[in-house]
Amino acid sequence: MGRASKAQAQENRQRVVETASRLFREQGTQVSVADLMKAVGLTHGGFYKQFASKEALVDEATAHAFEEFTRQYLPASGSDSDPDSEGTATQAGLTQEELIDVYLSAEHRDNAADGCPLAGFAPDRARATGDSEAHRVYAQGARDFAEALATEDQDGLARLSTLVGALTLARATKGTPISDEILDAARAALTESD
Repeated sequence: MGRASKAQAQENRQRVVETASRLFREQGTQVSVADLMKAVGLTHGGFYKQFASKEALVDEATAHAFEEFTRQYLPASGSDSDPDSEGTATQAGLTQEELIDVYLSAEHRDNAADGCPLAGFAPDRARATGDSEAHRVYAQGARDFAEALATEDQDGLARLSTLVGALTLARATKGTPISDEILDAARAALTESD
């Protein structure tokens, strides 16, 4: 079998980044290169033709997750979106209340692979040592999300902490009654003054 064309190689690379982004949010960055490549349907040896190291892939997968999340949930910088009565309308057209409802839903809790990278990558970022591109992207993603969540009455960092903390705890207690109670309590706390 011959070598892949440049276009095919680029497509394969993008599939690896997208799959890694999902697997890392769902299972953590300890997913092996062999398991990742198997999930993509490519050989383990092909990984090192595309990436200098697994850490380089973690950097790219983290950036990809935040780009995806930002497109889907956060307002565009300099967006012409009209603000709603609760604050800023998101790029996806969600009001603050709708964003909170989607974020604190059972569907989001149960689908970490496609979920918020702040919650998905938190355990790995907390254990990581040293400075990396993934660390920088994660910190900037937290800052951007907090800014998007700020209202006249509530600090964005407090709202962000409530959302991410509630989602993390709800995932950790999934399958028990307290999991839904956590989501409901956080939703009530964030929307009571809106």
